[in-house]
Amino acid sequence: MSKLTKNQKLAAAKIEEGKAYTVAEAAALVKEITTTKFDASVDIDVRLGVDPRKANQMVRGVVSLPNGTGKVVRVLALCTPDQEAAAKEAGADYVGLDEYIEKIKGGWTDVDVIITMPAIMGKIGALGRVLGPRGLMPNPKSGTVTMDVAKAVREVKQGKIDFKVDKFGIVHTSIGKVSFTAEQITENALEFIHTLIKLKPAVSKGTYVKSIYLSSTMSKGIKVDPKSAE
Repeated sequence: MSKLTKNQKLAAAKIEEGKAYTVAEAAALVKEITTTKFDASVDIDVRLGVDPRKANQMVRGVVSLPNGTGKVVRVLALCTPDQEAAAKEAGADYVGLDEYIEKIKGGWTDVDVIITMPAIMGKIGALGRVLGPRGLMPNPKSGTVTMDVAKAVREVKQGKIDFKVDKFGIVHTSIGKVSFTAEQITENALEFIHTLIKLKPAVSKGTYVKSIYLSSTMSKGIKVDPKSAE
């Protein structure tokens, strides 16, 4: 077992064993215990009382974080010529259609989000083998297949993220950076948790939000009291 560094020991000492903190307390604490030289991401893990193997208990959605993610999101807009100018103005990093479809067929995936239109999905379907494993396939449920490409680009650039429960019943995502204020991290965390609560499947019985943990890229997880997020 590897030994803890001096900074890791100091960080661990600040977390009270077994205590569940409020969202605001955890947000302030995650900033205190992060000592990385880079601007680490702040992550949230929520364990839900659902069985993702059953289609009627799958939890998936989108949320617009009030303070953004702090990340530079590279967006590709695959659209018809009449939408290209608006997509560029909205902030898309790459705009076009056939030339980018050919690039993707050749293995190019140097983007974070792809936004397209319903009429173009027929052409993009053949790219599933390349885009699917990387989580880049446009999907109407995540708002990346839309008639208003410019609006979708703008929302993604401003901090809109999509999430999906994994096979263990956990939803994991980044909700900001350590350089954010504790208040900004708190606001983003609450917006995310409230969105999850709204998506509770009708068939889900018992405790829905079982546990919440907040952490930074290389910090220990901080237990959050789910009641503080209601």
